[in-house]
Amino acid sequence: MSDANCKLYTAKQVRGIDYAAIHELGIAGYELMCRAGQAIVDVAGARFPDARRWLIMCGPGNNGGDGYVAARLAASAGIDVTVCSLVDPRQLKGDAARAYTDWQVRGGEVLLWPVDQTGVYDLALDALLGTGIDRTVSGEFRGAIAWLNQLDCPRMAIDIPSGLNADTGCPMGCAVRAIETVTFVGRKRGMYTADGADYCGHITFNDLGVPREAALNSAQGAGDLLSGDFLGQCLKRRRRNTHKGRFGHVLVVGGIGGMSGAVRLCGEAALRSGAGKVTLATDPVHAAQVNLGRPELMVKAMHDAAELASVLGADYTLAVGPGLGQADWSRALLDTCMDTDATMVVDADGLNLLAQRMQQGHFKRENWVLTPHPAEAARLLSCRVDEVQSDRVGAAIEIARRFGASVVLKGCGSIVADPAGQYAICQAGNPGMATAGSGDVLTGVIAALLGQGLSCSDAARAGVLAHAMAGDLAAANLGELGLIAGDITDALPEIWVSADL
Repeated sequence: MSDANCKLYTAKQVRGIDYAAIHELGIAGYELMCRAGQAIVDVAGARFPDARRWLIMCGPGNNGGDGYVAARLAASAGIDVTVCSLVDPRQLKGDAARAYTDWQVRGGEVLLWPVDQTGVYDLALDALLGTGIDRTVSGEFRGAIAWLNQLDCPRMAIDIPSGLNADTGCPMGCAVRAIETVTFVGRKRGMYTADGADYCGHITFNDLGVPREAALNSAQGAGDLLSGDFLGQCLKRRRRNTHKGRFGHVLVVGGIGGMSGAVRLCGEAALRSGAGKVTLATDPVHAAQVNLGRPELMVKAMHDAAELASVLGADYTLAVGPGLGQADWSRALLDTCMDTDATMVVDADGLNLLAQRMQQGHFKRENWVLTPHPAEAARLLSCRVDEVQSDRVGAAIEIARRFGASVVLKGCGSIVADPAGQYAICQAGNPGMATAGSGDVLTGVIAALLGQGLSCSDAARAGVLAHAMAGDLAAANLGELGLIAGDITDALPEIWVSADL
């Protein structure tokens, strides 16, 4: 359902597209480099129109070659360009060497690192390392990156910030912090998750005119970058002659004493996402009060698992885990849900209890969605949180494979993965959503979409996207610092309207 230009690739896959463009479609490598140089100048001119003094830091490969082409084109446009290289440019090979030669022919000079640190620049362009880095940055490159990061001017990265892993979004010891990145040929998945957003800043993509057929061999295993169009593709406008029974009945299971807010947040989000009916199955201690401010929610007091089992014969979509706790009552309710064939979303303490249950043996089922944050994902995988964060895509795919589930690995650049190894990344969302109850809202959104007939994969993708877009809308109106989970729910109707639903 995604446009080819919204595919996400590993660095190896992008190299495959480059190879196909050059060796199979006959586009000269230097022609692609010149197109990249022009794109760099165009983006820099549009984003930083008052910058007349540019510093371009060039490295030893084709990323540096892009920098030399950009330097030549910018100088021809009247920009005062300073080029600094971390290697002797006479050692360059192939297209990068030609780019350097053309810069020389135009009269351009190259300063060797370390550059005069008294220089004043309006814009610094990073063309040091590109996507090929696979080890910790060290030596002069580490020093150059540190120096670039402390310059008192905007930084723009060419293809990817130097030092950032193109596959994982993690800095390899250090990385350039750019406020603009112009990237080429294929979108690198690491730029959209983990630390990628913080290091890349605003991302501009340019395919350099490479035909789509060059990406055919790299398409297998590629991911998707979720966009707002996906909502309209998944969900259709309702027929006028309809009734609430056609849009699912969500049963939210959770809310141990003292945690009534979680089930209410989840239930309200489900209602605001089109669920026909929503019932909260929750602790008797607050069952009579939990829906006082939202009478559209139905409530059932659950004294024990037998009471829950007595109602699970109905055609419910389950949302298990918000405020569930980890008491015997909690564990019994989760086990009762797991013993049914119901479609469900499992979140929060439902995941923590599931991780404990996994210690007793492998567990796998179909028709469910798991929505862990990194710490919960680490428990499900029996590993450390930093291991999850060092390869978020890989972690999400592995959880999906082990549990047979569609998985949402929450965080910056949330990952949605399915058991077949397909994945998508959502670049929407903001730090204001890092607040208590935000995950409960997401669970409610996904459960509502499941109840309306979406597959687990589509419901997870659409739910993550709608939730993130609602968070961005709420932040635009209220700011990030004061954002609370209920604000996300309140913004959901406008997201559905924007999708023409």
